[in-house]
Amino acid sequence: MEREAPSWDELLALVRLLAGKLGEEPFDLLLGIARGGLIPAALLAQALSIRNILTAAVMFYEEGEETLPEPVFLQFPPDPLLFGKRVLVVDDVWDSGRTAFAVKGRIQRAGGVPVVATLHFKPGRNRVPDRPDFYAKETGAWVVYPWAPEVWL
Repeated sequence: MEREAPSWDELLALVRLLAGKLGEEPFDLLLGIARGGLIPAALLAQALSIRNILTAAVMFYEEGEETLPEPVFLQFPPDPLLFGKRVLVVDDVWDSGRTAFAVKGRIQRAGGVPVVATLHFKPGRNRVPDRPDFYAKETGAWVVYPWAPEVWL
């Protein structure tokens, strides 16, 4: 599979592009998906002047192991924090889409309105009946972000 390794400058350009697409959308809070989505979430929170930031940790697989049939929510905000809120959900990449789709569903069940934004979208690998509401770039490559352990270890 082709690999794409964006530099920090390229990533900042993607964040600026994504922030521009989000424009004047009103959000009550931002929810970053751990682990890969936390850095883009922090950058978008700064760009959009969002101060109410929450995190979700969702696991579908461990490195080198088979994919789990259902997501395991290791950490998720309590429903009252999401009820009636317009939530910007941020992740680094929408690959199969399973993680963001699961997070989106959980927010909806809590009575919130999720809007998903990712840096990269892989339509050819999407395995759910949905797609990100906003994304900066479409790709088919395996994206290696500067914060990936293989880059800095």
